Amino acid sequence: MSLNETHAPTLESWVESANTADTDFPIQNLPFGVFRRAGEAEEFRGGVAIGEWILDLQAALQESVFSGQVADVAALAAHPSLNDLMAAGREAWSTLRLALSRALRRGSKSQQALERCLLRQREAQYGVPARIGDYTDFYISVHHATSVGKLFRPDNPLLPNYQWIPIGYHGRSSSIAVSGQEFPRPLGQRLQPGASEPVLAASARLDYELELGVFIGPGNPLGSRIGIEQAESHVFGLCLLNDWSARDIQAWEYQPLGPFLGKNFATTISPWVVTLEALAPFRAPWERPPGDEHVLPYLDSPHTRSAGAFDVDLEVYLETDSMRRAGLSPQRLSRSNFKHAYWTTGQLVTHHTVNGCNLQPGDLLGTGTQSGPQPEEAGSMLELSQGGKTPVVLHNGEVRSFLEDGDSVILRGFCEGPGARRIGFGAASGRVLSARQ
Repeated sequence: MSLNETHAPTLESWVESANTADTDFPIQNLPFGVFRRAGEAEEFRGGVAIGEWILDLQAALQESVFSGQVADVAALAAHPSLNDLMAAGREAWSTLRLALSRALRRGSKSQQALERCLLRQREAQYGVPARIGDYTDFYISVHHATSVGKLFRPDNPLLPNYQWIPIGYHGRSSSIAVSGQEFPRPLGQRLQPGASEPVLAASARLDYELELGVFIGPGNPLGSRIGIEQAESHVFGLCLLNDWSARDIQAWEYQPLGPFLGKNFATTISPWVVTLEALAPFRAPWERPPGDEHVLPYLDSPHTRSAGAFDVDLEVYLETDSMRRAGLSPQRLSRSNFKHAYWTTGQLVTHHTVNGCNLQPGDLLGTGTQSGPQPEEAGSMLELSQGGKTPVVLHNGEVRSFLEDGDSVILRGFCEGPGARRIGFGAASGRVLSARQ
């Protein structure tokens, strides 16, 4: 996707908070989400983040700011979920994005009308952006796969298929919730070290996973395939995703069929979906370690190699109960980048459908834990603490091998680089509560 006038770094908005250097939501971003006024029993509706505000698209339509095709697409974006917008396709998304950019620019004739359509983000309650019919979680960070593999298979951390196949499993969509999610520590079967029989107990090795979520736009009919050249036209955008994991439950149950109760109790995503068009200035070549050239032709293309990756900085912060009570800021645990991913978003879509599987608008793909090449870039506590062998010492003196009750994990993501405005993803936060016995 080529750059256009919506990406110009000199653009400014009449929404002044969108012009600050550190905002996640300048006029060059314009991510979509669903919201309502906090504390009100209103129906959720679609909106666009701009600076510290939300542009209420339902209200904008009532002000007759848009007309023709733009009004038709804006009406889809104003629905209680974004599925219909996602289904509309790239041309429709781009048409609406251009109209929003022009309406929100400094000097726009629509300013007076749209000022009546703004709600501060801190005054909003957010919903999951789409009705997620299916959720598939992948495993596309070779650094994460190698680090975790070394804990269990020191001599052979990567299985032979990793260089050939985007590994994934089907998860559960019903437990996906938006940022602010709170959930009880999960119970499940655990096999204690040295024991011959498992016990039913609360997880003692609860973890987070730093991921991105990929929202599908137009789907494909059952029995058809999406080629690598068309794959990105089926992706609406990206969000932050935390795939919480109970490592002890997972270790006992995952063979031979993979993750189950160790994964499906909670998944937290950010409320804002950043479109692929907004990410166009931050594309990067898709690169693999020297010698890792194993990719079948159906997963390869010139575009994939030259610009299939995205340069997205990703961060994990931890806030403990003690930090919260003392008024301390959350501590950053790690920082990595999505450009290190072993597979691209387009390759995930193509491989998912190569057998004829039908994707649908609003389906969600998780990227798997996004760890970088250095130890401090690990995207999970499992890696940071080396499976619990080297606990992490926090700045207030607390120690963590895995998550404790009351801990909040906050994910953040942003893109920045020369010749482009910084854009961000907001945050995906979730808090662990005590187990329900």
